[in-house]
Formats: sequence, structure tokens, C-alpha cells
Amino acid sequence: MTHRIAILGASGYTGAELIRLIATHPTMRIVALSADRKAGMSMAEVFPHLRHLALPKLTTIEEIDFAEVDLAFCALPHGVTHGLVKTLPAHVKVVDLSADFRLRDAAAYKKWYGLDHTAMEIQPQVAFGLPEFYRDQIRAARITANTGCYVATSLLPLIPLLRAGAVAPEGLVIDAKSSVSGAGRALREGNLFCEVNEGFSAYGVAHHRHMGELDQELSLAAGQPVLASFTPHLVPMNRGMMATIYAAGDAVRAHEVLMQTYAKERFVEVLPLGQTPSTQHVKGSNLCHIGVVKDRGEGRMIIVSVLDNVMKGASGQALQCANIMLGEDEGAGLSLSPIFP
Repeated sequence: MTHRIAILGASGYTGAELIRLIATHPTMRIVALSADRKAGMSMAEVFPHLRHLALPKLTTIEEIDFAEVDLAFCALPHGVTHGLVKTLPAHVKVVDLSADFRLRDAAAYKKWYGLDHTAMEIQPQVAFGLPEFYRDQIRAARITANTGCYVATSLLPLIPLLRAGAVAPEGLVIDAKSSVSGAGRALREGNLFCEVNEGFSAYGVAHHRHMGELDQELSLAAGQPVLASFTPHLVPMNRGMMATIYAAGDAVRAHEVLMQTYAKERFVEVLPLGQTPSTQHVKGSNLCHIGVVKDRGEGRMIIVSVLDNVMKGASGQALQCANIMLGEDEGAGLSLSPIFP
């Protein structure tokens, strides 16, 4: 069976990455691509690295015949998918790469995104798009909310540790770094080459949007309110994300919990105790590498988690969710080894 795929917001980095992945997918075929400001253009004009692929021209969303679509990836600005999903035929499954359905509480969505949640009646039916922990919900869902990239990097090590009581829920510190592609493709002065090259800066300090998602999922995993300190940083590289997490607990036990949790997971690898991963070892792949190190203080540990923010942090994870929703092999289209150097 061939699944007919639409990518809405195909002119951004996540849209282009989805096209690259689906081009080798055994059972998916792209039938529609939208990009309102670039409607009428070919993907070869927007992304020359995709010119070898036979792809439909970019259109507006309104021009797409969703009767001919089985699943839509929504790589749209925050606030757009709420209204859009209400207009789609009931048979169309959705993987949303925006934040529109990540937060289960309307007040939290308003706090972190400054927008009213206009689809709360749909929210209870939405699966949280972290397959390693919500696989059954994703399989049964019509809509999956893909996680944020910082959130995926942080939750993959922390959810199993909090569930097992292997780290203390108090005093968690997440020191995170992202490549420039995490900010998207839109022109912004702060993302220009001369603004970011040879620099390293913190941003969104104490008020980054992903904090709402972290609060929600960490608290759920711990069974009590968790308020981690989270600081994101911008690093002048194209791809990659790292979360360095400081926590209280026994490092040996924490490492054992992670090893057991991910023993059969194909996209998460736990390094030997005492080793730390590097972003260049996951670049271009859907992999997450996690390392645990004993801190010099008694009962303290340092956890380092890395992934490719465009892949496991966005498009790769979205495709992983879509495979589950469509009953396909979870790794279809995702068996790419990292690019090195």
C-alpha cells in the first residue's frame, strides 16, 4: 500500500528534510507541497539540493485536494494548525511539527506562546510525539504533536530516570545548545552569518517557550511538579543539539536504568558509563546518543544527550511518528547513518 503524503510548509528546513527522507521511503509518496509565499515555484528553485527528485509544485494550502491525502505533515507557524485540522477530512492523519498541540493546558499554551488555544476540544485526542514513551498512543492517534528539539534532547534521558526515581526531581539543571538551523529559515538579523559566526550566546534565558513542554512532561514522569532550570544557547554550526544535564542521584544506577530502557530502541544509544557523546557523531541521522558521568560531588551526575535537531529533533522524529500511525515499520526511511566528518 502506498500512503499519499502532503507536506504543509515545505519551504522550511523541516519540510525539506521530510522530502529528503520520504524520497527513499518504501510506502510513501508525496502528492502535495504547500508554501504560501512561494506558491507556484518548484522545489528545485527553493531547495536546489532536491532538484533530482520528481516533486509536485508548491501551492497554497487551499489548493490541495485533501481527499487525495492520507497523512499531512504540518511544518507551519505556531497558531495555524489549530484551525487547519478542523477543516481537514476525517480520514487525514496529521503530524504537527509546530507547538500547537504539544501543551495539554490552554493556560500554559497562552503563557508560553501568547496565543489562545482554539482547539481544546481536539487536544485530548492528540498523542505526544515522543515514540519511545508514547508509542501506543501515537499508533491510535489521528493527530500527533511532534516534540520540540530541545525537549526531545532533554526528555529522552530524563523521563526514564524520573520514572525510576534514579534522579531527584529537585534541582535539575539543563544546559542546552543548538545549531542555527533550530531557528528556522526565516530571515532574522540575529541569525545572520556575521551575527552568529565565532560567537556563543545564551538566549531565552528563564523564559524559553520549550519550558512549558519540559514542565509538563518532566512532572508527568516524576508524578509530582518538576521545575528544571533550562538555558538554551546558540552555537554557530548548521546542525546539532546538546543537552548537558546536572542531577542528583547515583550515576551507576542511572546508567543501568538508561541501558535497560533503550536496550531494544533502535534510535537511542547509551554510551558506556563515563563516556560522553558529540553532535558530529549523530549528524544527519535519527539517532540520539546519551552519556552518563559521575560528578566529583557525592551523589551527583552529569548526563549529556545529543541529536541532530533537524532529524531526531524534528523531521526524523515526525517521520518515525507517521510510520507508527500508518502501521508501517517505525524505521522506514530512517536507516541513515550519521554523516562524518
